Amino acid sequence: MELISPENCEILLKDKALILDVRENYEYNICNIGFLNIPMGEIKDRINEIPRNRKIIVMCQSGKRAEAVANLLETEYNLKPIYIMKGGICAWKEQIDQTLQLD
Repeated sequence: MELISPENCEILLKDKALILDVRENYEYNICNIGFLNIPMGEIKDRINEIPRNRKIIVMCQSGKRAEAVANLLETEYNLKPIYIMKGGICAWKEQIDQTLQLD
């Protein structure tokens, strides 16, 4: 797994990568960038919703939960390649889309 910036996420998105947002539903409903939302606690039950044929970028609010989920996806489910969006949605707002409202 590798930490990448929001800018590098945009590059990977052009190559059909998937962003997996592991924040809770209420967080996602407040602010999201429109990608697959599976809260961290639901990953094991919903693992079949995560495609195995794409690069996966895991994101959360700031990066902590994303790192834990990325580790799980790599070690328990052998999904690769896995990337972690450094700084999560907060960094995306700062670096990519300042119009997002996080609260």
